[in-house]
Amino acid sequence: MSTPSEPQGRYASFEAFYPCYIHEHSNRTCRRIHVVGTGLVILALLAFVVTLNPWWLLAMPLVGYGFAWVGHFFFEKNKPATFKYPLWSLMGDFRLFFETVSGKRKF
Repeated sequence: MSTPSEPQGRYASFEAFYPCYIHEHSNRTCRRIHVVGTGLVILALLAFVVTLNPWWLLAMPLVGYGFAWVGHFFFEKNKPATFKYPLWSLMGDFRLFFETVSGKRKF
């Protein structure tokens, strides 16, 4: 399976980027770690809303990126898209999470 090629320069849209994002998450363990990390980010946000403790806001990127980067460095063995496409990568994490919990993508 070949990687969807990046256009000259940058992707023009998130929809053009997402197939590459999915390809970069082809390892099942990496995807699972991403889903768990994103779920913990959502729980940290809810904990902040309930407690108004700002430490939960600090926990969000630490947990989210921590889980994701472990998945990439140890299982997928590639460089996270966060470094080149930070916003679209974050959007991809949440789309992957919701596709997985809704049953549209295998866990």
